[in-house]
Amino acid sequence: MQGTSTPFPDGTAPVDPPRIFTRRVWIHVLLLGLTFVTTSVVGSGFAASFRENRPLDVDDLLRWGEVIHHPAILTEGLAFSIPLLIILLAHELGHYLACRYYRVDASLPYFLPAPVLIGTLGAFIRIRAPIYSKRKLFDIAVAGPLAGFSLVLPVLAIGMAYSKLIPGIAGRGDIIFGVPGVIRIMEMLIFPGAPASDIYLHPMARAAWVGILATALNLLPIGQLDGGHILYAFVGQRAKLTSRILAVSLIALGWNRNPDGTLSYTYSWLIWAVLLFLFAMRHPVIYDTSDLGVRRRVLGAVALATLILCFSRLPVR
Repeated sequence: MQGTSTPFPDGTAPVDPPRIFTRRVWIHVLLLGLTFVTTSVVGSGFAASFRENRPLDVDDLLRWGEVIHHPAILTEGLAFSIPLLIILLAHELGHYLACRYYRVDASLPYFLPAPVLIGTLGAFIRIRAPIYSKRKLFDIAVAGPLAGFSLVLPVLAIGMAYSKLIPGIAGRGDIIFGVPGVIRIMEMLIFPGAPASDIYLHPMARAAWVGILATALNLLPIGQLDGGHILYAFVGQRAKLTSRILAVSLIALGWNRNPDGTLSYTYSWLIWAVLLFLFAMRHPVIYDTSDLGVRRRVLGAVALATLILCFSRLPVR
């Protein structure tokens, strides 16, 4: 049954409250459970290498055989999996609660388990109704990254406090992680004077690193990413050309100069550029000429600053 309600401040009329199909909740719970397992397996590898003071090897992140025979190993990975899932959940709940506030029909978060590298491909919600207001689009888009980042900071601070100094450790091993600005700032606060290459991150700090990577990727001002929605709210259809230019620019980020002076290429940004062009470039048109206002412009500047702090040219190599 439809109820009556007053228009929102931006002049748009509210729609019926979104419906939650309780019979489908099990899908969300199952995916969350599977992601908890995959991230705990990966986290146990982070914990083992950290405990033994050795560089991270690919085999550390593929401990499925050991876990099958010794399930208790999963408990070693909780320092990574639990804070990571909390960060990802905060990000998606930011979007979801903003949708609920504006009565935009949206699903509960879907988590994406993955058996390798970081144990997950992230999470997402499905928005099942069109958004007709730039203010709504902006608020829903910016709520996720800012909510997630607000939890990244305490997780990173705690994880960094448990990290340790081992000369040259961060530059050795099969997988080398980039150091975005927010991590480097935290490192300088907790380990003043220590080079980034000497700081071995605790698994909880690794969880914050993944949350930082997810924040940076989502805030890229491209297509249907959160940053793309924010850009569209500010510049409208001009965001279409800007998104394409920025997506192409990602390809150039893969080049890296090795210590011996030779050049090598990391294909992760190429893969991201291709995926964005194939699946995320088309943005629904919003016919709304209202101004976003000062507060949203300030939040837009905060989102841009967050992107700069979280961005790493070579996240993993």
